[in-house]
Parts: sequence; C-alpha cells; structure tokens
Amino acid sequence: MQRHILTLRCPDRPGIVFALADVIAKCKGNIVDSAQFSDPCTGTFVCRMCLEAPETDNDALADVLRLHLRRFDPVLTLRRAEHRRRLLLMVSKFDHCLVDLLYRWDIGELPVEIPLIVSNHPDLAPIAKRHGVPFVHLPVSGATRHQAEAQLLELIQDHRIDAVVLARYMQVLSDELCRKLHGRVINIHHSFLPGFKGARPYHQAYERGVKLIGATAHYVTPDLDEGPIIEQDVVRVGHQHSAAELVAIGRDVERVVLARAVRLHAEDRIILTGARTVVFS
Repeated sequence: MQRHILTLRCPDRPGIVFALADVIAKCKGNIVDSAQFSDPCTGTFVCRMCLEAPETDNDALADVLRLHLRRFDPVLTLRRAEHRRRLLLMVSKFDHCLVDLLYRWDIGELPVEIPLIVSNHPDLAPIAKRHGVPFVHLPVSGATRHQAEAQLLELIQDHRIDAVVLARYMQVLSDELCRKLHGRVINIHHSFLPGFKGARPYHQAYERGVKLIGATAHYVTPDLDEGPIIEQDVVRVGHQHSAAELVAIGRDVERVVLARAVRLHAEDRIILTGARTVVFS
C-alpha cells in the first residue's frame, strides 16, 4: 500500500464526503487520517486526507479521483507522502530565520528539500556553504527588478520549486510575480499584524510601551503584508525591556512562527479560501 496526501476544495454541498470515501474504497484504498471544514463565509468545503492505496502511480490515482468527483467541481491535489516539497529560501542580510530553517532541515524536523538559497546580498553565502546548499546572489535595484524577477522564475522552474520562503528577504515582490506565484510564497512579518510599519518596528513598539510583540507568517499577495495569514504568535513584554531586548525577543518569535508555517505548508495542511486560510493541525 502506498501512502498519499490529498487536499480537496470545492463548493460546499451534500454528498462530498460520501463520494470521496466511496471512490477511495473502489480503488481498494484506506483512509488513515481525515480533516474537513465547511467555510460559511465563502460556501467552500475543504478537506485534507491521508490515505493508502495499492496504486503506486500518483498521477493515475489523482485522475481517477478527479473523474469520480467531477460533479463537485473540485480543486484537488494528491502527492505521495514520501515526496517532499522543494523550497527556495530567499534572504537579505538578517540570518536568524535562515539559520533556524536550515538547522531544522538538517536534523530532519522539517520535512522538505532545500535545493537553493537566493539573496539580493552576498553576506549569507557562508551559511549556505556550511549546509551544502547552492547560493545564488541575485542583486535587485529599481533598474534591474524586472530582469532579476525573470531570473528568479527561471530558477524556480529549473529547480522544480514548490514554494518560496521569504526568510527576512527585504525586497517587495512585484504585483506580477505575486500573481504568478499565488499561494506559493510565504513571508514572515515582524509583528502581530496589523502592527508597526516602516523602519525600526521594535523601536516604535518600545516608544509606544507595547505589552505584546509577535510575528505573523502569511502568503504574499500584491497587497503588501495583507495576504492570507498562516500562523501567528505573541510574547508578553514589559517596561523593563529595552529596545534591543525587544529585537532579540522578536527574532525568536519570527523563527518559531516561520518554521511552523513552513511545516504546515510542506505537509499540505493549509488550504486557501479567498482571503483566509483553513489550517489543519
């Protein structure tokens, strides 16, 4: 029996679960784990399922499932559970998120492949080298942005990248690129959105005497820092913390939140429903 991970999104209506279970049974399959949700805001049904089947050809099995469920107009994905998502990490000069993701990957905690790291600065190349990951320096300026993004798309295609992780990549992606990579780019934001925008956010937080600081991981859209939220966390702070201490605490939260979001995406636990996400634990 080969294990597969299935996700399904379609307009909500009676009979979806029955039809799905029925076709899996007809394929001599077995449902190992299943989670579902009917989103009342969008009238959408979503499901994530782990199943076993004697069919080892993933594409052939997916075609059978789509054929039997076509009356529900489904958006369906299916992958062999052993097939790991391929991530491209993008960074600038801050290294804390990059180092954390590479460490989790090295020890087997993060079930992904990382074939490439791309940066608009050369500073973090030594970190990539230590982990044996190819590093591409791709400078970006106003005059070269279009060319750089074209090169980035080529790298994504050549390396068969499933998702892009902005691990503190300090460049805004163009609207065109965001649309082409819809639902495939994860960003980490330095606050519990909505929050302090612009430069020195933790210093702004310090000046306002905040009592909670946090981080938000979300999918990137043309609307800056307003994409569907994947994961968030906060830490309570007080008047005794300096601005530098808030920065250090903030780095820790960013690392944890981004790692959680990447893992959720890698395990196909996130399904987009409009501007929101359904996240199965």
